Amino acid sequence: MMKSLNGKYIAIAAVLFSGLYLGHRIFESRSDAKLLGEKTIADAVPTVAVVSPKPVPPTESIVLPGNIVGWYEAPIYARVTGYVKMWHKDYGDYVKKGDILAEINTPDLDAEFRQAHADLDSERVKYDLAEVTAQRWIAMRPSHAVSEQSITVQEQNMKSQAAVVRAAEQKVKNIEAFIGFKKIVAPFDGVVIQRNINVGDLVSKEGNLSTPNAKTNLFTVAVVDKLRLFVNMPQQFGPFLQPGLTADVTVPQLPNRHFNFKFLTVARGFDISTRTTTTVFTIDNKDRALWPGSYAQVHLTAPVDSQTFTMPSTALVFQEHGTQVAVVTKDDRVNLKKITVSKLMDQIVEVADGLSANDRIINNPNAALMDGGKVRVVTPEPGYDLVNAPEPTQTSEPSHITTEKPASPSQEASVKTITTDR
Repeated sequence: MMKSLNGKYIAIAAVLFSGLYLGHRIFESRSDAKLLGEKTIADAVPTVAVVSPKPVPPTESIVLPGNIVGWYEAPIYARVTGYVKMWHKDYGDYVKKGDILAEINTPDLDAEFRQAHADLDSERVKYDLAEVTAQRWIAMRPSHAVSEQSITVQEQNMKSQAAVVRAAEQKVKNIEAFIGFKKIVAPFDGVVIQRNINVGDLVSKEGNLSTPNAKTNLFTVAVVDKLRLFVNMPQQFGPFLQPGLTADVTVPQLPNRHFNFKFLTVARGFDISTRTTTTVFTIDNKDRALWPGSYAQVHLTAPVDSQTFTMPSTALVFQEHGTQVAVVTKDDRVNLKKITVSKLMDQIVEVADGLSANDRIINNPNAALMDGGKVRVVTPEPGYDLVNAPEPTQTSEPSHITTEKPASPSQEASVKTITTDR
């Protein structure tokens, strides 16, 4: 009797336990199905990482080539034809105004000078004869021995001969002026930066076709205590070319030294072929460290008034509407905005129009993103934002940062497998 009661209790307990277990399994399966459904719905919303546009500093810098020249630079040309007798100043010599740089032998000019003097003496003798003749004819006027016409002819002949004498005298003076050019002199205090002649060289004044192989440019003298810098400035810098602007200049021969040139003047007109304007800067060069003719790298920084931003180039979207970016709105929806790219670099682009400082730009946007579609924003890994990347810092202890990121396809598969196995 007791055995049958124990067996009956055991059977009832087994049935109750089976029922409880079955109910638990049913409840757990429904819960897992609900969680799986919720996760499936959540996974249907794309996850995106966003970056913020970075405002460009309110200045623009540019590096341009420039030419440094002396405050005054005078190429000295020959004014007479002849041969170099001697040069007295060499490369790098400091000269004073009026110092003799070289002397020229001019046999042709000397002969012409002697001929002019001889012609002048001859004309003076002719004038003396015309004067005596005219006076004799005038003396015969009271006696009416000669006609009045003959007297007038002799008077005018004397005046004509006087004019010939004056012309001959002027010719002598002209040749004397050219004789002065036999000595080449410095036009001002400066430095000889070029000497293009040697003793015995044939020199000629510029444009003399009778001596095409003769040298014309004999010396170049420059003032080096003060220098000018010539730069061809782009058109967009035109509004900033005014007094107060300075240029940081380096030269190849002094790579570690920077020179501060001050704005002097600008051409106030653009070359239509290059759209640049000639701009002149100046500097005092008392130590004479800079030399005329130097090539210069001109670093200029000017204020600009533009709403320009930078962002990663990986955020660009290219569609039939042109260049765009995908921006996340306040309600986490996609908004495709058209932008104007002003400068394209390796990993960063500069946007001149279309962005604001508060925009959240989707980086590496999926091609399946639709305008107005719902997205879920996640925090990217460090270094994902190339524009606003923080400066690297050294810490004594490693920091642990927990970030939420999209699950990989393999992780999603493993979650689904575990849920199903339950």
